[in-house]
Amino acid sequence: MKTQYLIIGAGPTGLGAAHRLKELGNDDFLILEQNDYAGGLSASFTDDKGFTWDIGGHVVFSHYKYFDTLMDSLLGDERLEHERESWVRSNDTWVPYPFQNNIRHLPKEARWECVKGLLPGNRTEVSPTNFAQWIDSIFGTGIAKHFMTPYNFKVWATPPELMQFNWIGERVSVVDLKKVLKNIILEQDDVAWGPNNTFKFPLKGGTGEIFRRLASRMEDRIQYGQSVVAIDAKSKKATTAEGLEIEYETLLNTAPLDMLASQWLTEKDDTMIDAAGKLTHNSVYVAGVGMDIKNDAERNSRCWMYYPESNSPFYRVTNFHNYSPNNVAKPGQQLGFMCESSFSEHKPEKLNELMDRTIEGLVNTSMMDAARKDDILTTWDIAVDYGYPVPCLERDKALAVLQPTLEAMQIYSRGRFGGWKYEVANMDHSVMQGVEWAERMVLGTPEKTYTLD
Repeated sequence: MKTQYLIIGAGPTGLGAAHRLKELGNDDFLILEQNDYAGGLSASFTDDKGFTWDIGGHVVFSHYKYFDTLMDSLLGDERLEHERESWVRSNDTWVPYPFQNNIRHLPKEARWECVKGLLPGNRTEVSPTNFAQWIDSIFGTGIAKHFMTPYNFKVWATPPELMQFNWIGERVSVVDLKKVLKNIILEQDDVAWGPNNTFKFPLKGGTGEIFRRLASRMEDRIQYGQSVVAIDAKSKKATTAEGLEIEYETLLNTAPLDMLASQWLTEKDDTMIDAAGKLTHNSVYVAGVGMDIKNDAERNSRCWMYYPESNSPFYRVTNFHNYSPNNVAKPGQQLGFMCESSFSEHKPEKLNELMDRTIEGLVNTSMMDAARKDDILTTWDIAVDYGYPVPCLERDKALAVLQPTLEAMQIYSRGRFGGWKYEVANMDHSVMQGVEWAERMVLGTPEKTYTLD
């Protein structure tokens, strides 16, 4: 089998690339997908009780006109729009997100610790060299203690000392002492910060519905159940575990970059293997817990909640029933809690115990009454080996070795794990990485979202 463009992975990046190639008049491409469904980490599943679950809390928001137009064409009016309502569970109380702007909700002693850490002279003025130092220098020791440090370890399953901070960008609201004091004294909340303060969500089918519909536009170009095991860059041939061999001219990889560089390439040198070994990632366990609503007290308008403390294994819970009423079997009558926990060599977890610990965590954090555990109608889970690409201290040096070497072989690696840059790994970023790659191939225009510098 021969093709001009071979695309590995039918996730957001691979499908975005294929869609743009078709728009540009090129049908000479093939997508290899190891699963029997499209969507990658943005896929959705419906359990045997009729509850729909995502692989984590995805929301649709965008910086790109092309992406917005594409979503319009895929979903039309079959989507809902929400104002974000997110909270942090800290010190046995709820604090509106961003935490650092709303510490007035904390108990007095914790509130004072946060303010004290921000006072002049209490924050280090030494330039930070890692994420842990950056947290202390920007937020002070109080906010670091009560939220930033424990929460980030729960998310990344990586000590912040082993992470860089250059990825932050618009993902974290930096702190302003004047604003903090003003919000405390005037007893006002500040919740509008962030690029996702409004977001959209499919009416039916979860996030995966977006990519099922996108994949349907090129179904004849997708080979499902095909796991790549070898790529011969010299002869430009890819081989799958199922015995399929494809000759290509140019390859777009959206699978994990470390696997491509250290395992799949038939000819690789020690420099590439060493660089690939410096890339780190966490793994994520997603647990869905569904139950009937017993009384109005169990209803709330929260979208998602963050959990920095040790009385729960999860770092985030999404009220998935609030994203769309159709995410539960009986709309308006049921709750769907979608809970995310991370694990790694730095933060090991016993997966066979995580569902029970998740349910206990829901009780411990006031999300569920202990008496209601026997009323749970359904549980669903999935463990994802590659959850988030960690912005570790050696990441940029590793990418500076891997990406130019691969591009010299006419192999391009993009997407959340193909590009390994968390700062451009949102859904819109991922789709647009594929779109911009296709435009570079056909039109010669430079990529803007993913760059090698």
